[in-house]
Parts: sequence; C-alpha cells; structure tokens
Amino acid sequence: MPRALMIQGTGSNVGKSMLVAGLCRAALRRGLSVAPFKPQNMSNNAAVTADGGEIGRAQALQAMACGLVAHTDMNPVLLKPESETGAQVIVQGQRIGTTRARDYGAQKATLLPPVMDSFARLSAQHDLLIVEGAGSPAEINLRARDIANMGFARAAGVPVVLCGDIDRGGVIAQIKGTQAVISAEDAEAIKGFIINKFRGDPKLFNEGYAAIEQLTGWRGYGVVPWFQDAWRLPAEDALDIADAPGNGGLHIVCLRLPRIANFDDLDPLKQESGLRVTMLEPGQPIPADAGLVILPGTKATRADLAFLRAEGWDIDLLAHHRRGGRILGICGGYQMLGHSISDPQGIEGPPGSSPGLGLLDISTIMGGDKSLTQVQAVHAGLSVPFTGYEIHIGRSDGPDCARPFAHVGMRAEGAVSGDGRVAGSYLHGMFADDNFRRAWLVGLGAAPSRLSYGARVEQTLDALADHVEAHLDVPGLLTLAG
Repeated sequence: MPRALMIQGTGSNVGKSMLVAGLCRAALRRGLSVAPFKPQNMSNNAAVTADGGEIGRAQALQAMACGLVAHTDMNPVLLKPESETGAQVIVQGQRIGTTRARDYGAQKATLLPPVMDSFARLSAQHDLLIVEGAGSPAEINLRARDIANMGFARAAGVPVVLCGDIDRGGVIAQIKGTQAVISAEDAEAIKGFIINKFRGDPKLFNEGYAAIEQLTGWRGYGVVPWFQDAWRLPAEDALDIADAPGNGGLHIVCLRLPRIANFDDLDPLKQESGLRVTMLEPGQPIPADAGLVILPGTKATRADLAFLRAEGWDIDLLAHHRRGGRILGICGGYQMLGHSISDPQGIEGPPGSSPGLGLLDISTIMGGDKSLTQVQAVHAGLSVPFTGYEIHIGRSDGPDCARPFAHVGMRAEGAVSGDGRVAGSYLHGMFADDNFRRAWLVGLGAAPSRLSYGARVEQTLDALADHVEAHLDVPGLLTLAG
C-alpha cells in the first residue's frame, strides 16, 4: 500500500490546497521526504515545471512546501477552461487538445492510467504523498468515471479525510450530507473529517464537532481557524484574488478578465507596502489616479478582449494613456495591445480575427507549438536580469518589437511603444525576482523596496505549518497515511 493521505472537500474552495501545503511542510519538518499530488485540477493559473510541462499553481506551491522542484507528475491532469463549455486538456504537463465539458466524461477512462503512472512514480521516490481532491465526492453524477476524488482514492488504496468549510455555513450538513449521498463503499474510504476556516473560539463548536462524529461515525482530526496570512501565498482560484492591504503610493490597477490566467504575477506587487494594487471588477471604470494598468494573461484572448470592450475599458485605457499613464500587457494582455489577433485554426475559440486596442504597433497570429519554458532574461531598458517563464500559444510581430521589453539570450522579447509608456511581454513571473521588481518599481516612481518575496513565502509556509500543527492531530493523520 502506498504511504499517502488524501484530503477531499465537501465542495470547491473549502481550503484543501492550503491544508495540503501546511501538512506537506509539517511532514518535511519531521524529516520525511514528502510530495504533493493532485490527480485532476481545473485552473487557468499554471506553473511551468523544470521538466518542461505545466501543472496547477497550487501544486507548485505545495512542492515548495515540500522543499521540492515542481514536476508534472504532481498534477498529471490539468483542465484549463477556455469557455463556459470547453477546456484545454493537459496530460502529464503537455497539451493534448481541447474538449467540450459534455465530452470530457468519456475521455476520463483514458486518463486514469497516466494518473496512476504518475502516482506510482512519486510513491517510489518519497516517504509520503499528500493528495488533494477536486471539487467534492458528493458530485455523484460524476462518480462513474471519476479520477479526481473517490475514483482515484479507491483505485490507489489511499485513505481519505473530508474537509468542510464552516465559514460558508452548514458544515454539519456538508459532512453528513456527503456521507448520505455517496455509496457505502466510498464512505468506507473516508476515515475522518476536518473543520476548516473557523472564525472565533474553536471551542464554541465542540457540540457541533461531537455531533458530526456521532452522525457519521468518522473521527474528527481538528478544527482549523481562519489563517490570516493566506493572502501572502499564491492563489490558484480567480475567486480568491483580492485587493492588497496597501496604504498608498503608486496605484496599480489590474483588469479582472473572465478567463484571467497566471494572475499570480501580481502576488509580489500586492505584498509591497508602498503600493496600492486594485483588481478592477467588471462594471467599475479605470480610476483616474492609476499610475499603471496591467492587462493580465488570459486563456481566451479574443473573447476576453470582447469582454473588455463591452465593459468600456478600451475607452478608459485610451483616456489613461492620454493622461500620461502607463500600461503593461502580459501574455494575452500583450496580444490585446496590438492591432489585431488572428486565430485561423480556432485554437482558443471560433476561428477568426479581432481588432486589437492599437496601443502597440504589433499583430498576433495564434498557432504553432505551445511555449512552456523557464527563462533567464534581461530587461532591455533597465539592463537588469530576471527569471521568469513562458506559457503561451501565438507569435506577435511588428515595428514596436524593435524596442523589446527584454532579451532572452540573443532573442528580443516583447515590445515597447515609441513613447515608452505602453509595454508588452510574454514573460510571466518577473515580479517574483526581487532585484528586477525593485528596479522596475523605482523606474515607475515608487519608493525603493526591501521586500524579499521568496523569503516571505517561505516564512508564510512555516507559519501555515505551525497553524496546522496547533489545531490538527498531525501525528494521527500521519499514522493514518501509514
């Protein structure tokens, strides 16, 4: 039997990813070789791995909690939504195509073997695997071909602990209701429960906790209070993006697009005390005091560009530029800034072409192989080196590319407008590089920073492990894992 433990949830966004990260760091501090695993994830916030693939951002953070370099085996199936009814399918790090939601169920049978293959490899390399489920096992309409929750747990022989979110209310019904709708065989695989996101004195829930144990026959492994520093860790779900608790200085505004991708680009900026970072919601105009507007990455560039126009943000961007404001487009946001975006093969949606915002003298054609590369670059204007990664399909060319944003080896990358106030780049993750971020912000008129972003994330992971240790029966969970 593998030495592993699976954390499943009563629903999405109940805090599974955070609990797994905390348990991973707690196990590492006990001297165990531990790795994260998520059979199937759905997220447009992906990380590029050292072995040349992509996985969910949460698994990359969990790998960091384990002291490991992220690997594609940690998340063998990744779904990246491109529309309300279709998603790009990534298997063991590589794109195999796009499928409609209604057709994906039939495809799942072919995906369990690579999932089990990746799980077996990781199991052979580590003392312990902490596995994260997806959504909820109570989605019994998806059970027949499930590879994300009980389908995987029972195939792999991994014990399950069910996590409920008390902050959203009804946690007793969440847990007992899950037991009520799943099969007796699936219920047998669940060995206990965790209550997550409690606000206030956990002792106030003693009677409710005892009621769950009595109603289900499952053992409780603890009540975890709300972790106040969660915002300091990269978020995977766009629903978790929040404005930073900044207190003035340069105002940076990012447009919250429907299919925003790789939005963890903003995490280091949100932690700068001298900045104010706003995620602009639909229906809100771009504020006049914005010093910089960021057009983020997206999984559906033309569709999100149409949304941007419908919101009137294209008019706001032109006004912002006329006032002397700066604009940065990253990946899909970079493509939007040009004259046109052509997708003749229908890679991101229906085939066709869309006019761009015309703020950069470039044009983009979708096609070719997907770029999945960790890079070392040098900013063209500042001559400051930085690390980052590329994760995109398409090529952008035009006169403004003669003024590149950066150089990757001998290759010019990105583009800058003639007035220097509009820039675009395919490079993600640049702001996590402390030296570059400091120099770039100073160039925008911000105060010098002393923030060490990587060290801050490590400190927060340690604090998360302390939090988990204080409120969960970690020894009991490790014993359950074998």
